[in-house]
Amino acid sequence: MLEANAELKERVRQFWQEHPCGTKFADAPPGSKRFYELVEAHRYEKEWHIPTAAGFAETKNLKVLEIGCGLGTDGAQFASAGAEYTGVDLTDAAIELAQKRFELFQLPGTFRVADAEQLDFADNTFDIVYSHGVLHHTPDTAGAIREVHRVLRPGGVAKIMLYHRHSWNYWFEIILRRGVLGLEFLRGRSAEEIMSRVIEFSDHDARPLVKVYSRGQARELFGMFKDVRVDVEQLMRTELRLLSPLITDAVFEKLRTTIGWNVIVTAIK
Repeated sequence: MLEANAELKERVRQFWQEHPCGTKFADAPPGSKRFYELVEAHRYEKEWHIPTAAGFAETKNLKVLEIGCGLGTDGAQFASAGAEYTGVDLTDAAIELAQKRFELFQLPGTFRVADAEQLDFADNTFDIVYSHGVLHHTPDTAGAIREVHRVLRPGGVAKIMLYHRHSWNYWFEIILRRGVLGLEFLRGRSAEEIMSRVIEFSDHDARPLVKVYSRGQARELFGMFKDVRVDVEQLMRTELRLLSPLITDAVFEKLRTTIGWNVIVTAIK
């Protein structure tokens, strides 16, 4: 089991080393100021809920750890709000780009390469541990959540986003459209393998591990926390295709928080 997990993790690391998350959303030279501005604009246009869910504005003077800092986009919001920010990532490529972003925009922050399943921080260190769209890529997600709990101080808050098993995206795009109608299941591919090829698309052989969680499964992952809230977010009208004109705004808002693509967990230690 440990050997299998090590192989999976190396596959994940290799993929993100070659394709730092978010770089495909900007056509400016990587590491340039314009590059970071374009990445940020794309992120918060597509995932408009992130600033509220993350609570960037309420983190002044708090010690924040971000697991999977990527290009430093969300980290920059924490730092700008006055948080004492630390970002970790599995790859050197991400850490270098995140550090460059902070330097260009003159923001304070600390960065290091780290494994989410084995964090190199003392117990009870951080006020907030944040991770958006990362821990469903690591082999031992439950182990990573235990590490989140360990490094949080008592009363500290974990804010974690995972992909939603009961989302429109999963059942329509992955299961029906690609798995059944696209004959991917007949080719012997699992839903997870289809997601690996579609959600984090690239032409690189080391495709990432991708997992999904229901609300109940997400709640179980955080069973060691004393208070857990699970929300669902991120659905765009364009994803509903031909059904979109038939759905009122009120119904769409209900769908967005029921069959959205993200499970967002807020858990207090």
